[in-house]
Amino acid sequence: MSSEQKSAPETTEAAEPRPRRLTYAAALAGLEGAALVVGGVWILVLGLTGDPDDRQQAVTGGITLVVLALLPLLAARGLLLRRSWSRGPAVITQIMALPVAYNLLKADSMAIPGGIALAVVAIASLVLLVNSATTQALGIKGPGRVE
Repeated sequence: MSSEQKSAPETTEAAEPRPRRLTYAAALAGLEGAALVVGGVWILVLGLTGDPDDRQQAVTGGITLVVLALLPLLAARGLLLRRSWSRGPAVITQIMALPVAYNLLKADSMAIPGGIALAVVAIASLVLLVNSATTQALGIKGPGRVE
């Protein structure tokens, strides 16, 4: 560590510990992002090496999932770094996950456990993200507050 880094005053963000709820919300968003990356790579590999009905559709679907993974992964990083902008993408990710979970639950297949897991993660994440400790840690003020 350089002498400049040692003498730099600590910010209030660094002095206050990150609330566990914020850490958990970041972990869940990161988990969703990682799952999207794994799913996208899996579809992409199967599309390129297997015998899909439509190779172009499989490749496009895989690339789309990997690109969609950027939203929750960036949100997770922002939540860990306590950036106020990160709550929006994290909430959007959870709202987008709920209809997907519903469709998985309606399926009459092995997708039902995945739908249950996705619904639980999305609802838990939403609860953590709208919690007052999380909003305060991110420096988000309520409507009409000028504090």
